Parts: sequence; structure tokens; C-alpha cells
Amino acid sequence: MFTLKQLRYFEALARHGHFGKAARACSISQPALSMQIRELEALLKVTLVERRPGEMRLTREGREVARRAQAILSDARDLLDYGRHAASVLNGTLRLGIIPSIAPYLLPRILPHLEQAYPDLDLRLRETLTDTLLDELEIGDLDVVLLALPISNPDLESAPLLNDRFLLATRATPELDERRRVEPDEIAPEKLMLLEEGHCLRDQALTYCSPLGVGRFSNFGATSLTTVMQMVAAGYGVTLLPEICTDVEVRDERIALLRFAEPQPARTIGLAWRKTSPRKHDFEALADLILSALQAAAPLRSAST
Repeated sequence: MFTLKQLRYFEALARHGHFGKAARACSISQPALSMQIRELEALLKVTLVERRPGEMRLTREGREVARRAQAILSDARDLLDYGRHAASVLNGTLRLGIIPSIAPYLLPRILPHLEQAYPDLDLRLRETLTDTLLDELEIGDLDVVLLALPISNPDLESAPLLNDRFLLATRATPELDERRRVEPDEIAPEKLMLLEEGHCLRDQALTYCSPLGVGRFSNFGATSLTTVMQMVAAGYGVTLLPEICTDVEVRDERIALLRFAEPQPARTIGLAWRKTSPRKHDFEALADLILSALQAAAPLRSAST
């Protein structure tokens, strides 16, 4: 019978597409990894890898075995999690993924409460883009992710936490009335500054502003909201800023914030995890703590209102 170790080595090879990189990811030598994969091929009686000088390619059978190996490894991790965490809530290791447009604004409010309430929890944080987080969640590299909902993957379950309204950030001028409400058609599309492609915040802003005309938006794309806000402060454009970001990103007197007319644009922030995960009670406890921490720090609108 093949071993989980052999499946893990082969899954790493399929993911990295290179023997050397896969070996480094598994912390073994390349000859040892190659030997384990040849043993797996012998046990399964199929060729998994086309080996050529300087390159490798999965065979048709190799791609199918990689897909099944990924599912088996994910189930094995879930089984291990069940045994480790069945007796108590939020102890041991929890691998939490979080998107960049949430991480620096919510984590400082949440982490002190988490450390105090669950001192035995070993929290491992991973900040990156939504698509990467969901891929890593699905294969079991992450336990749960904090991101903008909804998600379309039928293998994942989610729970909404709060509604995060968007504000229009613009340069402050003496004649600007910050009490008035803005309509989306008042935004000059060529002045709308957004994060670069791949950020869900960009997609959400474009969805709200789509009536302005596809292809007319600014070609500026930043990797961080801080860069966008500095451009706004300098008068180069405007942007849609999530409300949870205002305490951190709006410390410049040159920036003014305007609310939109009803219905105000917003995103829903929530948690997502694998449906097969045995740690749902952990994620529900984490959701409760996040809401309590946010209400203690500043009143934000919950996802149910």
C-alpha cells in the first residue's frame, strides 16, 4: 500500500512542477523524493511523470492521481485536526488566511482579544490575495480564511460577519460639502484609482461603478491602499475606501470622505472553511470573538443589518 508520505511528495511535485523545488518544499533531498515517486508508480502500476532532461510533465494518469492525492491529504489533515481539537475549542494550531484589504485593519483589533480568550491557541497568519487563499484552503494548507463574501466554491462553507460600507475618498477642498451624499454617476471614471488586478476590492469597486462605462477607468493600479490614498491626497484622483480602513488610511487632512446615496455600496466580510473540516465549532467560536472584539473597539455594522 502507498503511504501518505509518498502522496505528499507527489502532490508537491505536481504543485511545483519541478523535482528540486518539490524536494525543498518537503525538506528532503531530490534523489529521495524521486525514489519515493518511482515507488508510488510501481505500486499503482502507472507512469505518473514524463521525465526529460531539465523538465518534467505529469501524464494524464499523473494529473488524475494528483487530484485524488490532494483530496486524500486534505481528508487526512481533517482527521488529524478532529483528534487534536475534539476535546476543546480554539487550541493548538490554527492557520488563518486573510486578504490584504482586511488584515491591517481588523487584526490589531482582534488579536489581543484572541490571545486573552484562548491562550493555548497557536495562530498562524497568511496574508495574500483571495484566489490564492481559497486554493490553499481547498488543499488543506489553511484551516479558515477571513475575506469578502460571497464565494462560489461548492466545497467551502462560509459565515458572514459584518457589512463594510464603501466611502468616496477625495481631495479636501474649501468648497467641498462633506455632509452631502454622492451618486455613482458623479464619479469621473478616468479619476477612479484602484488596486491592481487580482484584488477583490478592485472588482467590487468596478462592479458598483460599472454604469460609468467599461474601459474608461484610470489605468493606475496600486498594490496597497496606502499608495492609493497618497495619490488621492495629492489630488490625482478618487477611490472607494472600505469603512473599516478609515482609522488607518485617513490621517491626512488633505483627504475628505463622502458617503454614497442609498443604497450605499458595501462588501460583506466573513469566514470560509472546507465543508469537510471537523473544526466548525472552532470557526464559530472565532466568528463570535471577532464580532465581540470589533464591537468593543468600534461600532461596525453587522452582516445581519
